[in-house]
Amino acid sequence: MKFFPGSALVQLEFDKVKALLVEHCKSVYAKEKAEELRIHTRKEFIELELRQSHEYKLIVQHGQYFPNDHVLNLNRDLKLLGIPGAVLTGDQFMQVRKLADSMQSIFRWFDNDRRLAYPALSKVIAETYFEKTILTMIDEVLDESGVVKDDASEELANIRLSLYRRRNELRRMFDRIVKNLGKQGYVADIEEAFLNGRRVVAVFAEQKRQVKGILHGESDTRKTAFIEPEETIELNNDIFALENEESREVYRILRELTARVSVYAALLRTYHDILGEYDFIRAKARLAVDVNGNFPLLSDKSVIKLVDAYHPLLYLYNIRAQKPTIPTNIYLNEKDRILVISGPNAGGKTVTMKTAGLLQIMIQAGLLVPVHPTSEFGIFKQMMIHIGDTQSLEFELSTYSSHLKHMKHMIENANGRTLFFIDELGSGSDPNLGGSFAEVIMEELVKKHALGIVTTHYLNLKVMGNKTPGIVNGAMAFDEVNLLPLYKLIIGKPGSSYTFSIAERIGLSPELIARARKLVDEDHFRLDKLLNRTEQDLREVEKKEKELNKALRENERMRKEMEALMNKERHHQQVELLKHQNKITEDRIAYLKDMERKLKQIVLDWRKTEVTEDRKELIKQLQILLFKQNQQHANEKVKKKIGSKYDQVGGEIVVGNKVLMKKNHQVGEVKEIRGKKAVVQLGLMPITVDLSDLVVVAEKEGSEELKTKK
Repeated sequence: MKFFPGSALVQLEFDKVKALLVEHCKSVYAKEKAEELRIHTRKEFIELELRQSHEYKLIVQHGQYFPNDHVLNLNRDLKLLGIPGAVLTGDQFMQVRKLADSMQSIFRWFDNDRRLAYPALSKVIAETYFEKTILTMIDEVLDESGVVKDDASEELANIRLSLYRRRNELRRMFDRIVKNLGKQGYVADIEEAFLNGRRVVAVFAEQKRQVKGILHGESDTRKTAFIEPEETIELNNDIFALENEESREVYRILRELTARVSVYAALLRTYHDILGEYDFIRAKARLAVDVNGNFPLLSDKSVIKLVDAYHPLLYLYNIRAQKPTIPTNIYLNEKDRILVISGPNAGGKTVTMKTAGLLQIMIQAGLLVPVHPTSEFGIFKQMMIHIGDTQSLEFELSTYSSHLKHMKHMIENANGRTLFFIDELGSGSDPNLGGSFAEVIMEELVKKHALGIVTTHYLNLKVMGNKTPGIVNGAMAFDEVNLLPLYKLIIGKPGSSYTFSIAERIGLSPELIARARKLVDEDHFRLDKLLNRTEQDLREVEKKEKELNKALRENERMRKEMEALMNKERHHQQVELLKHQNKITEDRIAYLKDMERKLKQIVLDWRKTEVTEDRKELIKQLQILLFKQNQQHANEKVKKKIGSKYDQVGGEIVVGNKVLMKKNHQVGEVKEIRGKKAVVQLGLMPITVDLSDLVVVAEKEGSEELKTKK
């Protein structure tokens, strides 16, 4: 992407965004890539980088683990590995092993499901493979601490076994010598030490001639002498020789291992770059989380559609200051190519323009931006800016000639893939003459099909936005009542500069303001006043619209609540109906079971009974049971008959009591009680009945049955 002037990226503060990105990088590879961040012009490159950042952002937000914990800067080690005859140390091999192990974890993490869920991230390892042999070769030679194993070679095993034996022998001998010298009072407090790689005994300086051996040195105070006893000299010599042999063998083994692993030097460099690439993607995702960045739509054409867009640096500043950030909405396309923003000073015109420019650069650099996901960004091949105010990082008081020089370059080089930003177009000269040139410049840029944003205070440019195809007006909202800027962009109408309102706000003399108004052209003043009134009316309409939308939302909420309540009531009624139907079904089942039991009892009694009269009674019961058309009437008769003979006395039911069965209104005698049931003799039939279905009765005095018995 081409930029004009050369300081364009600095003026748009892209260097600050890169600095934030570098802070999130851990590896040297990622930091270098962030510092030299490329701005692409090919859609496939931009979309891949955006998608990778978006997928890693999802991993971060969902609290998932991605195995790129290790920060490995192995450029020097890997370069050494590729040099014939070079030897890597055990610690260096441990770093190489960690590199291979990290790659193994990443390959394992990308199982089939995750490759489908995160296709852009998996593409980083799509062109390589994991070589398990690297880990195997290192593990065969080195332990977890990077020390060459005893069994790395047969010779090393023999050397270390001899060393172990000699050191044990030396230790036993030395302990004996120290003990003897201690008894004689020659040994100092520290007793023993190692000097020049040899084991020595610490004796008092005045006693050093009493101990036979080699003097290796004295303490700083000259009170202690370090002597290698005569008896241990030969053992120390043997151990020293074995240690040299061990070092030579370890060096030979490491040189051999380096030669074997060097076959995979190029693959290991690829692994190193892959880990750095994932670190770089993680840094972009972390930055996106900080600035609330999202993945917008990407289009391979000249278009800008910003929905709820924020300036990322302003957003971070306001978060620290606990202040709200006002979003902006901008839509530029083939039909509306140039946005002319007017309004009061310090109202946010330049910030809005810089927001659009910075976000466009970030998108083409593969960074997620703080916009609504429905936003759309085109791809531009060159960006031209002219910001000559103190809001830019590079402060410059441009003369009108330099201003025209910039405009000349833009007109000559602009095309359909150019995005430009001009702050205070036409400033620096006579308003009438500067305004005329500004109109001509905008007309030429429209003819070149370039897209851009222009800020101005000139009324002729505001008027031009309403009548020239391809140019659209925009205004920064201003609260004229409180005389405060609202930092909100309103598309479709020009804005007033609120010159006199701001003068009143800062307390300028009313007399001076009145004199200034008289000097202004009446038509000019009338137009500015009309713009003021229009803006205030528009704000009032927006306020009413918000209230109406709020009422509509409340109405919709109440409608949904009413529907939910009605559905709940309808469901309750259905449940009650089903309960009622189930109750009828349960009663029917109970009735059928009772009938089955009675029929079985009648059949059983029929088999036991031989008397004709008794069988007639059974047939009568069967008829009553099977044909219920007169049952209710019969029940009433039975109730009446029972009521004339017996009184319900209640009380505890015991054997021998007369009891009334509540269901069939018949009286029998209790023959036996079995827990909660009783066996009742009913005529010739003994039947089992629940105690809860029985009530104790007594015969009434004067009943016919009682008289007959008497």
